[in-house]
Amino acid sequence: MKRSLLVFLLLCAVPLLAAAAVKKKPAGKEKKVAARDYANTLATLQTDMGDITIKFFYDKAPRHVTNFVDLAASGFYDGTMFHRVIPGFMIQGGDPNTRKTEDPMHPYGTGGNMVDGQEKRLKAEFNDTSHKRGIVSMARAQSPDSASSQFFIVVKDSTFLDNQYSAFGEVVSGMEVADKIASVPREANDRPNQPVRIKKILLTQAKSVNG
Repeated sequence: MKRSLLVFLLLCAVPLLAAAAVKKKPAGKEKKVAARDYANTLATLQTDMGDITIKFFYDKAPRHVTNFVDLAASGFYDGTMFHRVIPGFMIQGGDPNTRKTEDPMHPYGTGGNMVDGQEKRLKAEFNDTSHKRGIVSMARAQSPDSASSQFFIVVKDSTFLDNQYSAFGEVVSGMEVADKIASVPREANDRPNQPVRIKKILLTQAKSVNG
């Protein structure tokens, strides 16, 4: 009799324990990450010489905008320098090699976004945006589809670049900073004598900035 009662009590306890296990929730809930609104993202380049804020042309070059913003969000550009500056033309940056002392095997201006040992390159997105003063565009090698991480900011109208480089953004504040960077003393290869670096890129939403 006692043995039968014990078995009965154990059988009754099983569903209760199962119910308790179901009710128990993990200590840390997974947070849902909101999808980034690339079309309304602003990027503020915090440089050694001041801030430059860029808005993007997501409707014209979505792959290039997504690439730049995602790299910026990951900290990819932090500590990189403007390795090529030409007054009356443009300033160029975005090479990860410039974070460290130059390696003759991988000189400044040759670096890009490496993923699993391969450089991630973008298909060209040439569009009707003319390379006027303030336009942000992607640097590339000979192939039209070779843009990776390097970009440039035009400080003077350079329409001869139209339909050859993928324009993907525009400076909305801080062009005076770009002008100062373009005017720094430089070497024969257009590299600044003293490094001018991007300390960090701050990403915000245009809606919140405009209030």
